[in-house]
Formats: sequence, C-alpha cells, structure tokens
Amino acid sequence: MKWVTRDHVHLDRVVCPWLIRRFIDPEAEFLFVPWGQEDNRPHDATPFAIPGAELGPHDEQGTTFEKMVRKYGLDSPALQLMAKVVTSGVHNALHRGNEDENDVPALEGIGLNALSEGIMLIADGDLDNIDKSMLIYDALYAFCQARIRMSEDPELVGKSFFQASRIMKDSIKAAMPG
Repeated sequence: MKWVTRDHVHLDRVVCPWLIRRFIDPEAEFLFVPWGQEDNRPHDATPFAIPGAELGPHDEQGTTFEKMVRKYGLDSPALQLMAKVVTSGVHNALHRGNEDENDVPALEGIGLNALSEGIMLIADGDLDNIDKSMLIYDALYAFCQARIRMSEDPELVGKSFFQASRIMKDSIKAAMPG
C-alpha cells in the first residue's frame, strides 16, 4: 500500500511510518509531496499528516501518531505510553522551554525531539530519515514495553531498570513487531 505525507519529515511524520511498518502495513511504500502542494498528492496513496486528511497533522485531536493508534485500534499499553512521549516531543519542538521537569514522558520527548532533529541533519532525504529512525522507535517501543511490565509484574516491581532488563530482555525482544 502507498502512503503519502509532506516532505522534510520530522518526529511525528517519521514515527508514523515506523507504526505503519511495524503494526499496519509491513510492505508500505512512502511518498512525499512538497509543502504547499498537498493537493497534488497521488490519489492511490493514503495521506497522513496532511491538512484535511483523516489522519491529519497534529492539532487539538492529537498527533498523527495518536490518530493512527486510535484509527487502527492499536490499544497496547506500550503504544499508549509511546504516544505520550511522541506527543511531548512534538510539543517540545513547537514550544521549547515550557516543559514540566516532573513529567517523565515530557522529558523523554525532549530527547526524542533532539534525536529526530539530529537524524534530519545526517539523513540523505526523507526515506533515509525514516530508515535511520526505525531503530530509535524500535528502542523507544521496547523501553515503553519494559516500563509497563515493570509497573505490573510483581517480579519486577521495585527493581531498577538494569535489574529488570536482565529478567525481561529476551521476552521484550521476542515480542518486537516486524
């Protein structure tokens, strides 16, 4: 299936291809249209993060990532936690310096935004950006899975992340999509 978004992808428009490849459409093909030319997109491609599309850009309804999670019924607790981190990363990109220092997903979002901006600088175009970013989002998803398990599994509650990682590493790796 073809998917289309605006060019010069960043954070939300990079994590969405990760979500698509890992949970929705492993054979996805991504196309890009220049900003301001969104109406000239291929009509045989599903638009995302494009104004007026069902899966439009971040707005009061949430990030495009959150919209995809809802639309495709991806209700895993790890994806829900990941959505909070992505949302705070998008918020940080728009409103630097307004973070709550006690809000852990917000602080993780700052780091995610920094990584996203860094990859933009070393990538050779949008597809390369998506490809280089896949490992980051795989790692974030694994981290979110671990955090959920550490809060729910009596064997892990109260252990440090490093202690818990020894116990759950193999099962987390085995549960990774794609």
